[in-house]
This record gives sequence, C-alpha cells and structure tokens, in this order.
Amino acid sequence: MVVPLLIIACAPSSHILIGTPRPAISPADVRVFKTAPPQAEQIALLDAHSDSVFGPGGQKAIDKVIDRLKTQAAQLGANGIVLGDVSDRQTGSIGTGVGSGSYSGNSAVGVGVGGSLGIYKKSGKATAIYVPPSDSGSDGVQK
Repeated sequence: MVVPLLIIACAPSSHILIGTPRPAISPADVRVFKTAPPQAEQIALLDAHSDSVFGPGGQKAIDKVIDRLKTQAAQLGANGIVLGDVSDRQTGSIGTGVGSGSYSGNSAVGVGVGGSLGIYKKSGKATAIYVPPSDSGSDGVQK
C-alpha cells in the first residue's frame, strides 16, 4: 500500500476535472492563453512541476512545466490552457558537516564546518479549456 502512494506523490503532473473531457489531441495543438476567450469551456484544473537540483531553474524549467501542462490538456481534449501561477519552492536539501574537538588540561577547542544545497521544484497551474474553432485565434500568447 505504501508503494502506490509514493508513486503518486512523485507524479510530475495532476488534474481535477471540472468539465467534460473530449477526445485526446496532439500537445502541439494546445495554445496558451492569458485569459480565456468568451466561448471557452473549462475542462480541468491542471498542476505540473519540474525538479531542479541545487537551484530554482530558469526558463528551461518553466518551459518544461508548460509542456507538461499542455500534454495534460491534450490528453483531456482541451485545445487551450489559461496559464495561472508559476512559482519556485524548495522541497528539500542535502547537507553535510564535519567537526573536530580536542581538549587537554583545563582547555578545549572545537571546530566545525557545514553546508547544504537546496532541491527546488518549479510548479505551474493552469485551467484546461476547449475553445470552439471560431474563437481560437483571439488573445493567445503562444502556439
């Protein structure tokens, strides 16, 4: 029972259906919108992330998150996503330290050194939408 929970917890993307899914399409056919066109139908709330070890990542990590959101949308038959929040969060760290001490008589000396590096996750949220063909050209920011 523990193994399936661990696999689910590590999934790079997820969705919550809020509308009716359609037949799957190619992720290349999913457009990114700033705001939903008036005739858009909401299909799902999407969530995706990209892990970056030792740094929050940059544009490459953002592109990976958007690609995962578009892939999820395409699997649900959505031909658009309304991009929501994209953020960084530290999900863990790796640390190490060493120390040494010595004493003699009435004196003692101790020295220690430590360090850690963060493990970051770039997260993104979007709403998967279906835009009827007559409105699909309005307000898009990326194809």
